[in-house]
Amino acid sequence: MLTRVILAALVAGLLAGAFATAAQSVRVIPLIHQAETYENAVPHADAGHSEDEQAWAPRDGWQRTFFTLLSNLVVGVAFSLILTAVILLLNQPMSLQHGLAWGAAGFAVFVLAPNFGLPPELPGMAAGDLVARQIWWVATVTLTAGGLLIFAFRRSIVWMLAGAALVIAPHVYGAPQPASHESPVPANLAAEFVIATVVTSALFWLVLGGLLGHFLSRAIREEEAAAQDG
Repeated sequence: MLTRVILAALVAGLLAGAFATAAQSVRVIPLIHQAETYENAVPHADAGHSEDEQAWAPRDGWQRTFFTLLSNLVVGVAFSLILTAVILLLNQPMSLQHGLAWGAAGFAVFVLAPNFGLPPELPGMAAGDLVARQIWWVATVTLTAGGLLIFAFRRSIVWMLAGAALVIAPHVYGAPQPASHESPVPANLAAEFVIATVVTSALFWLVLGGLLGHFLSRAIREEEAAAQDG
């Protein structure tokens, strides 16, 4: 059964990653390209360095599309395996509807909660210390996931208050912020990027959850049928 389950998770993750790439090409990627024109217009301290001394980055066109697709496929598979592991550990039923619910939960944990403190950033925008932001992001995801699990499986007032405290705690502490928010990127462009990223992420998570629910339920049915035949 484990082989079929892993295969189902891999297929769901790959398809969701491919979908994410197509969805991002509609609005997210064009906004990134637009922001880069503002970033490149600002002189940098290392402008006199040779091209060989600059950090490598994929060129616009097929290179950039390929690496975007590759990263989305890896992310899709990783999140699919994480959801599958949680579902199996909690011994939860699985169907298309259940998968959509898990996808919505994943969106809340990995996108909505962190974005309250660290909204998506365009190239050229100011940002706080990288390590501090990573620590805050991991803590926020972990605490939010814990809070949602409490809401789902505990009904007493004490547990519900504990779940709410977990969800709220990282936002009370506050996400690391840059010393200055000055940026060459227009504010309206940044706002459009946040909206586009959140909408695209929501679609990705729903697609991932729905596909995972469908493929996992089919894998379980096939395993049960094979066990009866045996």
